Amino acid sequence: MTKIIEVEHLNFRYPLTEGRPALNDVNLTIEQGEWVAIIGHNGSGKSTLAKSLDGLLPLSADSGTIRVAGMKLTEDSVWDIRRQIGMVFQNPDNQFVGATVEDDVAFGLENIGLPRDEMLTRVKNALARVRMTDFADKEPARLSGGQKQRVAIAGIIALQPQIIILDESTSMLDPNGRIEVLNTVQELKEQENLTVLSITHDIDEAANANRIVVLDDGEIKESGTPAEIFQYGERLIELGLDVPYAERLKAALRKRGAAVPTEYLTEEGLVDWLWTSHLKM
Repeated sequence: MTKIIEVEHLNFRYPLTEGRPALNDVNLTIEQGEWVAIIGHNGSGKSTLAKSLDGLLPLSADSGTIRVAGMKLTEDSVWDIRRQIGMVFQNPDNQFVGATVEDDVAFGLENIGLPRDEMLTRVKNALARVRMTDFADKEPARLSGGQKQRVAIAGIIALQPQIIILDESTSMLDPNGRIEVLNTVQELKEQENLTVLSITHDIDEAANANRIVVLDDGEIKESGTPAEIFQYGERLIELGLDVPYAERLKAALRKRGAAVPTEYLTEEGLVDWLWTSHLKM
């Protein structure tokens, strides 16, 4: 597979801060078409890593190396790299600049000077892809949280990047809105072979990923499939992270002396195991 993001020995410290750096010798490779979830407690360095990839934070000579789509991140290449990355942020209301949904999706295309005919085609197609065509002439403020984030995603895919970064983009949504957004991203990823990097506290969002990377105090502590990472159960809780309900229940049963399976189980899998086991509590 093709490497789309390569991070080597990345370090970052915010100015005027003492103690540990925000990122400490981070090494990470992401393949094209992969969905990677970055999880960690508040202050673990998740958003710092995302902003570093997009060139939103300055890198000094000894900060390490970032390559995106084969390009080394420098002052000269930063704008070319940003064209490969679309970011969806936490609060959808902070992302809107247009008076209507259609205007907002067109904003980024106007900024890169796209011819009007092509711009109109891309806006129409992007709204159709996120199932928001019927809302093209609506005011963004009148949309639900999930709809707003879908419009934000439409604005990104109209620019045709190779990478989408979800920076806590479902954290302010209700369960239905969260499902809307994640389903939309999953569909787009599969259709366009997009690379998705999600910075999240939401364990259900992380479970959608091909791989989970655990950050703690600016360092990568673990990396693996969701099943591999969720098996750490109690260790994740110690790091201030949530774990799926099935893993929490397994931990509680283990404390009561039950010989529970060591492998990761979904809720459905745990129910099946409970039905077929003969637990003596």
